[in-house]
Formats: sequence, C-alpha cells, structure tokens
Amino acid sequence: MDNKEISEKPKDNPLGILNFSAVTILIVLFVFILKEMQSILLPLFVAILITFAFLPLYNFLIKKKVPAALSLIIIILILLILVNSVSIFIITSINSFSQEFPKYEAKFLHFYHSLLPALNLSPDELSTIEQFFNIKNLLLGGNLTSAITGILTNITSLLGNFILIIFYIIFLLTESDSIGKRFSIAFSEEKNASLKYTLEHIIEGLRNYISGKTVLSLLQSLLIGFILWICGVEFYVIWAFLFFITDFIPNIGSMFASVFLTLFMIIQFESILFPVIILAVLILIQNLKGNFLEPKILGARLDLSPFMLFFSLIFWGYVWGVIGMVLSVPIMNMLKIILMNVPSTKYIAILMSNNPDKNQIKI
Repeated sequence: MDNKEISEKPKDNPLGILNFSAVTILIVLFVFILKEMQSILLPLFVAILITFAFLPLYNFLIKKKVPAALSLIIIILILLILVNSVSIFIITSINSFSQEFPKYEAKFLHFYHSLLPALNLSPDELSTIEQFFNIKNLLLGGNLTSAITGILTNITSLLGNFILIIFYIIFLLTESDSIGKRFSIAFSEEKNASLKYTLEHIIEGLRNYISGKTVLSLLQSLLIGFILWICGVEFYVIWAFLFFITDFIPNIGSMFASVFLTLFMIIQFESILFPVIILAVLILIQNLKGNFLEPKILGARLDLSPFMLFFSLIFWGYVWGVIGMVLSVPIMNMLKIILMNVPSTKYIAILMSNNPDKNQIKI
C-alpha cells in the first residue's frame, strides 16, 4: 500500500522547471537590453513608425518614375521642415511657460489659503488636508511646472536624435524596395505569400492607426485650443499641443492633461465654477471622440484588450518613459499582428485581442 501511494505521487519535472527558469532569465535580459540600449532602440522604433507613415508617399513617387534617391531627399526635406517647426514651437513654449508659471503658482497659493477658511474646518483637519495634498511642495517646489514642461522636454530630447532617426529612415525606405524580391528568391511560393501577407498587414495596420489616430487627435486638439481661446485661457496653444501629445497615451493621457489644465484655470480665474464648466465641455469632447469617432474610424485597428493596453502602458512607460507610453499601442499592435500570422503563437494574439471571435478566422 505504501509503495502504491509512493508511486502515485506526482514526479518532479526538472525540464519544466528548467524551461521556466530559462524564460524568466530571457525576459529579464530582454528588459535589461531595452533599458540599456534606449539611446539606440528608441530612435529605431520612432524611425519605423515614421517610415510606415511615409511609405505610401515613397511608393507613390517611385511609381511616378521619380528616382529613389530624389524620393528620399523629398521625404527628408519634409521631415526637416516638420521637425524644425515642432522644435522651435516646443522650445519657445517651454521658455514662456517656465517664465510665467511661478506667478501663477503664488496666485494659486493665495487662492488656496483664502478658500480654506470658508470650509469651516478645525485646525487639525486643515493640517491633515495640507499634509495630504502637500500643496506647498507641489507648487513652490516647481513639481507642477516640471511635470508639464517635462513632457515637452522629453519630446525635444527625442528630436535631438534626429540625425540617427533620419539614418534609420533612409535605411528602412531603401530596404522596402528590394525586400519583396529577396523574399521571393529565398523562400518557397507558399512561404513567400505568408511573409508578404504578414508584412502587408503590419504596414497597413500601423499606417492606418498612425494616420487615423493622428488626424483625430489633431482635430480634437484644434477644437480644444479654439474653445480655450474663446474662454480667454492663457497659453491655449500650449494646452492644445499638450492634449495632442498626451492623447497618444491610452486611457490616462488626456486625463492628466485635463487635470493640469483645470489647476491652471483655477489659478488664472481665481474661481472654481468657470474652470469646471470648461472641463465638462472638454470631457464631453474627449468622450465623443473616444467612444464614437475612434471605434468607428479605427475599429479593429486598435483591437487590443483593455488589460493589454494597461500592461503595455506600464511596461513601455517603465522602459522608455513618456515616449514609451506614446509608442506602446503601435508596438503592441505590431507584435499582435506578427503573432497572429505564426500558427504556433496565434493563441497569444487571440488572448491579446479585444474581439477574439474575429481573430479565430484561419489565415
């Protein structure tokens, strides 16, 4: 009986433990490489996204018999104009915002201390509120100013790698000419068709996401800037640009921009009611875009589960900071499309999707 019980005990699986340990080590190594090689990999990912956005223009020029070298020069000139314009705007915005904001910080403290007596709270309750919100350190320490200008500074530092990004873009666009021919020679017809299908879906998915998301975010930021201008909010151009950038951060980007804007409007108008009304209008605009326009225009192009959106936001934010948060959705979409087209990893792509029934179609 004892021998039977001993024989029925589950045996240890050293191979399974070894595989788990190997996977864990590889994940840790992967994250370490991403963080340590950020200065090289981050510009590469940005260059890949820009390449996808300009690939239709490049292919159009090639079809019109424009030489490849001249097509590359045209695209580089367009990028130079865009990047220089954005850089000048960001640097000017940071300088003007940093110079003027200390005045509003002191103004907010005055408004804050004049509001507390109206609450009829005891000294202990007032002390608890001050310790909880830590208003003085938040404002006089410059944390609020640093948080807003920090986002703009991150973008400026990324533009500082523009030469490296341009080098990557030239390489990627040049590769796009011959990669199809090399696939047809190196692989069988069936394998070539599968690889071509995967690449076309990656390019189409990223191009559609980038173009659709950019247009919607731009229209929303222009509308927000117009409303802020009508309402007399100062630095309305900066706030509109901040809404445009943070809108690429899933779920929480626009929320943070709204919080910062509301605090600033309370400082400027020394009132709560008017800023709250403006905030309600902005929330309505964001909900209309997020719940109606984006699903209708982007649709399956943003077919990631809420958990994957949240996980990618945390992971890429940890690895590459604010820029990583902006890039999180395009990176995860590209990964999902690749996994969907590999039979052995298709189930992972289905688990990542928000609408798995649609993704169970055989490829």
